[in-house]
Amino acid sequence: MNAVHSQQASAPAPTTISSKDPKAAAAAASDMNIVRRKLTGYVGFANLPNQWHRKSVRKGFNFNVMVVGESGLGKSTLVNTLFNTSLYPPKERKAPSLDISKTVAIQSISADIEENGVRLRLTVVDTPGFGDYINNDESWDPIVKNIEQRFDAYLDQENKVNRMNIVDNRIHAVVFFIQPTGHSLKPLDVEVMKKLHTKVNLIPVIAKADTLTDEEIAAFKARILADIQYNKIHIFEGPRYELDDEETIAENAEIMSKVPFAVVGANAEVSTADGRKVRGRRYPWGVIEVDNEEHCDFVKLRQMLIRTHMEELKEHTNNQLYENYRSDKLTSMGVQQDSSVFKEINPAVKQEEERSLHEAKLAKMEMEMKMVFQQKVAEKESKLRQSEEELYARHREMKEQLERQRQELEEKKTRIEQGRPLEEKGKRKGFSLR
Repeated sequence: MNAVHSQQASAPAPTTISSKDPKAAAAAASDMNIVRRKLTGYVGFANLPNQWHRKSVRKGFNFNVMVVGESGLGKSTLVNTLFNTSLYPPKERKAPSLDISKTVAIQSISADIEENGVRLRLTVVDTPGFGDYINNDESWDPIVKNIEQRFDAYLDQENKVNRMNIVDNRIHAVVFFIQPTGHSLKPLDVEVMKKLHTKVNLIPVIAKADTLTDEEIAAFKARILADIQYNKIHIFEGPRYELDDEETIAENAEIMSKVPFAVVGANAEVSTADGRKVRGRRYPWGVIEVDNEEHCDFVKLRQMLIRTHMEELKEHTNNQLYENYRSDKLTSMGVQQDSSVFKEINPAVKQEEERSLHEAKLAKMEMEMKMVFQQKVAEKESKLRQSEEELYARHREMKEQLERQRQELEEKKTRIEQGRPLEEKGKRKGFSLR
């Protein structure tokens, strides 16, 4: 019993904060020490990650990736190699055509892939015709418009009444294929990457890296990164979290050290000199193994896209790239954000603001009443001046009329005194003799 009393006495008493100023109370609350206690029994909320896992597996996942690059760089082969499926069927060789249209097409292929009970809805957007013409000016327009149209479609779904089944068709990653020239980025590559890096997660890869030696690949990567940095192009980098362990940090650093990824794509199995069956390409001098990290960076690319950073790619697309586009779009439409929604409401400050607004409203009403009064006074004075002028004019007219009558009477009086008739002979009233 005494032990119980001593334990209760040693427990810290709850602290109560009271202040008339809500901001002061919030600041005082933030300064309080948070007591962290270990549970003496099992509660159950440690099972939340398992619940989230079951929910995610039941719902399934989706991932939308766009491949951009010139024809013949192995885009279709690499996608099939990445997801270990025949998403792209073998291409048939077509006869030469007289069609010289210079339009970049947008083709979308979707497939449901399942691995160990986890379903993935994969959508690959291809851009055939990009960079295949002599004049490639503005050949990136269809690509940029397609990305923006997907953002607009998602924004329209968000603005609907029912938002339960929103389909996410936004591009989560763009794998940009660079020709293995061994020199530097072409002007077209730089221009397209500058147009895309603010709208998508950009992942550059060196296609058909087996055409370059190890030394050439290292020098080519350095030139590409220098061009990217000089042109201020942002490429996707794996996020770093505070609770990441050393192994995760080292793994992410190793992945980023391989950017841009030098990749080789191959779906066919070949036999090595020691009798192993591997995915790769056979040459007279040996075999290039796709899944061998000593031969190419395919494994690291797959690790970033699928195994470790797929959710980060989707999260960065939603939280930053799409939000920036959405804000610019709504601002251009004239939609303004009310910043007061996010402010802490202080009753005293709000009351002061309302009082100020009320006083401003009263002052405005008083000013308007004064203006109306002055206008009515001016109108009345104008009418009075007009009436006064009319009276003066009538007075002058009557005075002139009286003066004429007086002169006529004086003239008649003079005629009578002189004995002359009042009217001249030969004239009759109302008639005249000619």
